[in-house]
Amino acid sequence: MMMQPQELLLYCRPGFEADLAAEVSEKAAYIGTPGYPIAARDSGFVRYVVTGDEPANALHRDMPLQALVFARQTLVALEPLVGMSRENRVSPILQQVVDAGWSFEEIRHEMPDTNDGKALSGLGKAVGRPLESALKKRGALRRKAGGRALHVFWTDGDEVQLGMSFPGNRSEYANGIRHLRSPSRAPSRSTLKLEEAWHEFVPRDQWERRIATGMQAADLGAAPGGWTFQLVEKGMFVFAIDNGPMSKDLMATGQVEHLKEDGFTWEPPLRLDWLVCDIVDKPIRVTEMVERWLKKRWCNEAVFNLKLPMKQRWKEVSRCLDYLAASLERSNVGAEIRCRHLYHDREEVTVHVRITH
Repeated sequence: MMMQPQELLLYCRPGFEADLAAEVSEKAAYIGTPGYPIAARDSGFVRYVVTGDEPANALHRDMPLQALVFARQTLVALEPLVGMSRENRVSPILQQVVDAGWSFEEIRHEMPDTNDGKALSGLGKAVGRPLESALKKRGALRRKAGGRALHVFWTDGDEVQLGMSFPGNRSEYANGIRHLRSPSRAPSRSTLKLEEAWHEFVPRDQWERRIATGMQAADLGAAPGGWTFQLVEKGMFVFAIDNGPMSKDLMATGQVEHLKEDGFTWEPPLRLDWLVCDIVDKPIRVTEMVERWLKKRWCNEAVFNLKLPMKQRWKEVSRCLDYLAASLERSNVGAEIRCRHLYHDREEVTVHVRITH
């Protein structure tokens, strides 16, 4: 009898395991899938063990990656293999795949985003070719398998957990991390947060009409101009709102009007295409400020960061998102709201809101 997967394996930034565990537990309970998380601090991943009759595949389908805040990758997983012989890691992996009846089109060797995890990066090369050959012989690795991928997640030299991902419900990047190169001309590395947000929230084939030359935007808390830089690079005209100094190079473009005003009280002279905000303040205060912009329809889309407390971060994120969604609904403002803990975020999450009607 084939093994029925009973776990999800989820990657995250080290230090955010408890937040991801709380988020997944709450959402799984809402869906009606009982289970419990296993999360070790600073490990870079969380296991969620399903205890009900429904297989983990159903929870994976009903709780997609794009709907999660703290997860970088989410996989249907088998129980970890521990205590493997370092002389023969292939056989136990092969046997577990065969017992599960899995088939897939590719193999991805991955590891936690930790110093210990990075030390395991050579295992994929050492095991990769013989494992690929063995899986092909058993018919598990084949050309047509619905785009599924086998993730071989190494947690130690003799420990591994196997997971399966599906197209449309996974990150296509190794370890779930989108690496971006910091532009040398950008005033600060925070510029990567807005660039990654656009990649995450705006489909690439819509960039020409949603992130377009000639659009108008506001950057609240702009100085020295990391996020304004991204707007200018896309050919937008920007109201940069901050009492601090802006980059001279940005000001020389002629696309930036720097106003030394309070981002929480400033009002735009016309409806804008984009509002972006990286102000350091209490999450709920930033949320209330963006709420005002959206209810007054001062912008079409918004990207903003919520700086998180050190404890109960999921609770705070959930509170802000629920508050914003309920307020917009009461005001008859149709909006799509998404929130993700992006790779280039640190102690914050990034929220995107698009007004739909």
